[in-house]
Amino acid sequence: MEGQDEVSAREQHFHSQVRESTICFLLFAILYIVSYFIITRYKRKSDEQEDEDAIVNRISLFLSTFTLAVSAGAVLLLPFSIISNEILLSFPQNYYIQWLNGSLIHGLWNLASLFSNLCLFVLMPFAFFFLESEGFAGLKKTKVKGENHLEEGYEKGIRARILETLVMLILLALLILGIVWVASALIDNDAASMESLYDLWEFYLPYLYSCISLMGCLLLLLCTPVGLSRMFTVMGQLLVKPTILEDLDEQIYIITLEEEALQRRLNGLSSSVEHNITELEQELDNVKTLKTKLERRKKASAWERNLVYPAVMVLLLIETSISVLLVACNILCLLIDETAMPKGTRGPGIGNASLSAFGFVGAALEIILIFYLMVSSVVGFYSLRFFGNFIPKKDDTTMTKIIGNCVSILVLSSALPVMSRTLALTWPPLFIQGPQLSGMQAVPGRV
Repeated sequence: MEGQDEVSAREQHFHSQVRESTICFLLFAILYIVSYFIITRYKRKSDEQEDEDAIVNRISLFLSTFTLAVSAGAVLLLPFSIISNEILLSFPQNYYIQWLNGSLIHGLWNLASLFSNLCLFVLMPFAFFFLESEGFAGLKKTKVKGENHLEEGYEKGIRARILETLVMLILLALLILGIVWVASALIDNDAASMESLYDLWEFYLPYLYSCISLMGCLLLLLCTPVGLSRMFTVMGQLLVKPTILEDLDEQIYIITLEEEALQRRLNGLSSSVEHNITELEQELDNVKTLKTKLERRKKASAWERNLVYPAVMVLLLIETSISVLLVACNILCLLIDETAMPKGTRGPGIGNASLSAFGFVGAALEIILIFYLMVSSVVGFYSLRFFGNFIPKKDDTTMTKIIGNCVSILVLSSALPVMSRTLALTWPPLFIQGPQLSGMQAVPGRV
């Protein structure tokens, strides 16, 4: 009987592992497909010719898509964990949701940690150096087969570019290891600290990822206030504003006359005056854009102009006020009560206690605030002057910019759970360990 029970337990464990692996694969496949369509929407359209540069761009595209999918998964994990906890509390004995358990949630967090480290330290540096590589001079001689004949010449071979990329990655890793080694020797020159650097997998990489998560939190603290103030302007540009004391027909008539005048001036100029032609074309494009916006406002229905716009603005004001109020209350609690500091202890477990005093409604509010915080941080990130050139443009974004955007979003998404908990935008207690919230493995003595 004991042997049968052991076999049955092994079978149940095997089926559980297969089920969890299948769910993780399906979820990641969905995120990968969505990320692929997002990147291809902004990626610059290149020639269809099958050359080495096209192959390199395609490989970099796949790696960037993988990174963006991991970033999306890191953003969605905390809301998914919150709503899973509330569902298990509401339907504890339901057969159809038995697959939703703590093992699946923790497995997803561990995969997010693993893939985040893999993308940040391996895939994205490889994609960047691979895209910028030209191959070593002695390894670039390859045969290129044309459509009708063979040509011989020196081309940038794929193997030469891969070798150059690997050499660059090894040199970069040695540089980072050397910098950390020197910094550790200057700051904390004891035997335990130096021995910990030899433990690359258990200490060095998690600690390095913790530092990057810290930089991500600082970047979030910088971007989020800017994004909160910019959200009203961005939504005002996307939505149709109410027409109060405005005559749209008259404005469209005036802008049409201006467009026709610019078109006549452009047709009357000779091709030799290139400078004036360029200025007139730019001005004509601006006029056409303004005319398109006015026509969209005219075609919009009354409820869209007079109901949707005020409702969205009021909703943004409420969400911003709640976020600021929660942060202010948490800061006061941290100043008054030292025990309110976030700690890396394990919570009561998934499905055992609600994360909010208001139950499912409070959990829904937490999820809305988390998404609002992430969207605001992204808007604030692109609103900063230093990162303004990172803004992707439809069908006109280079692969280098796409890689930079994917890395930036990955850093922001990895720091979002930590910041959400630290600023009390989600109410404790959480059932995930503190270090896991940042997508990293636990580091002894550090949270």
